[in-house]
Amino acid sequence: MPTAVVTGGAGFLGSHLCDSLARDGYRVICVDNLETGSLQNVEHLRGDEFVFLNHDITNHIAIDEPVDVIYHLASPASPIDYLRLPLQTLKVGSLGTHNALGLAKWKRARFLLASTSEVYGDPLIHPQPETYWGNVNPIGPRGVYDEAKRYAEALTMAYHRQQGVDTCIVRIFNTYGPRMRPHDGRAIPTFVRQALANEPLTVFGDGSQTRSFCYVDDLVHGLKALAQSGEHLPVNIGNPAEYTLFELAQKVVEATGATSEIVFEALPVDDPKVRQPDITRARQLLGWEPQVSLEDGLRRILQASSRESLSV
Repeated sequence: MPTAVVTGGAGFLGSHLCDSLARDGYRVICVDNLETGSLQNVEHLRGDEFVFLNHDITNHIAIDEPVDVIYHLASPASPIDYLRLPLQTLKVGSLGTHNALGLAKWKRARFLLASTSEVYGDPLIHPQPETYWGNVNPIGPRGVYDEAKRYAEALTMAYHRQQGVDTCIVRIFNTYGPRMRPHDGRAIPTFVRQALANEPLTVFGDGSQTRSFCYVDDLVHGLKALAQSGEHLPVNIGNPAEYTLFELAQKVVEATGATSEIVFEALPVDDPKVRQPDITRARQLLGWEPQVSLEDGLRRILQASSRESLSV
């Protein structure tokens, strides 16, 4: 039985990855310090083939058994979290990635770094290909997250080139689905929470900034496909269907049947104006592209929220 380590495995994305790997027959070792993750996300995973380690990956980690693949997802990921935890965000991107890569070297395991579309900053190229180097403000409030991920990418490539570690890098674009925290500050859980309560939907700026939203099941399939490939250079994984935030708010109101109005608030500092992945490499290298439309994904979230007492 192959063994997978998932750092940040009790978080939104990590828990869905743990689910999928367990279904694939992996023994899953979930590593999380529960700073932004929750045991509720993995409480349904029982038995000898799932192990939870309450551990901060910025501290040295030792695992006695063989490991085949490491998915390094640990990091605060929402603006609310990384603005609240700026030093921890930088530490997990640097020291945490170093420790996870050291484990991969020791175990001779395939290593996947979960990077982000935020390495592109406020892009000057649209849609964003992996060859674009980005337009990031390193000293702005978002810089702690953007630069942590950019450093993690550089560290990952250094371990691959100098130490021979079998690495890959995924640049994740906006992802959504069940288990997102209602108050994590990201657009879809915020809009859904507000619409289900018939409260006004708060759109930042004039709502013309764009995002591309990938349903979590599609994203997880992309992560696994990349981990199982022989690719080492970054690969974008996301849904290229692009929407303005105003259009997204309208779709949430329509999907929920809410009577909410849409209101506008000041745009956050360094908020990207556009975000859309070029997934040419994912299609060519992995045979991957998203299957779930935004409308279908919103329906799935609402079905899950009704089962969980209106919690997403």
